[in-house]
Amino acid sequence: MSASSTARRVAATVLAAGSVVCAAALPAAAHDDGRHHHKPRVEISRVQADSPGRESRSNRSLNAEWVEITNTTRHAVNLRGWTLRDEDGNRYRFGDFRLAGRATVRIHTGEGRDSRTDLFQDRGDYIWDNRSDKATLRDDRGRTVDTESWGNGHHHHHRR
Repeated sequence: MSASSTARRVAATVLAAGSVVCAAALPAAAHDDGRHHHKPRVEISRVQADSPGRESRSNRSLNAEWVEITNTTRHAVNLRGWTLRDEDGNRYRFGDFRLAGRATVRIHTGEGRDSRTDLFQDRGDYIWDNRSDKATLRDDRGRTVDTESWGNGHHHHHRR
């Protein structure tokens, strides 16, 4: 075997090994890059638009109408400036509220004392239509994060 054919064989082996290393490194780098830009997954997890019992507009009845928001990630998300709105344009804007990882907060229509698990819109009337409505959750930049709609025998959930 000549020195030049041995050199070519070594060069070919090095090049082949290098391309395998590059191919293996690229998906990992792309995956890591994607993880750093991954947006928090916050979603509307449940809606109770129809307050149980007679709708008396009592605070107890108003607070039995609610929307639950769940953080499906392991990291806390500050919902400051986020909004929850119905089809008629009634809007609730979150204050400085940190939703812990894998936690749920229930946003009630009536009055109450805000806590880690319950927030209150402090309204004196129902906002969610029992028959047909749509809850839209938007982030602090106004981008739709999640929607939940119901009515006419349909129940539809759409995540972005």
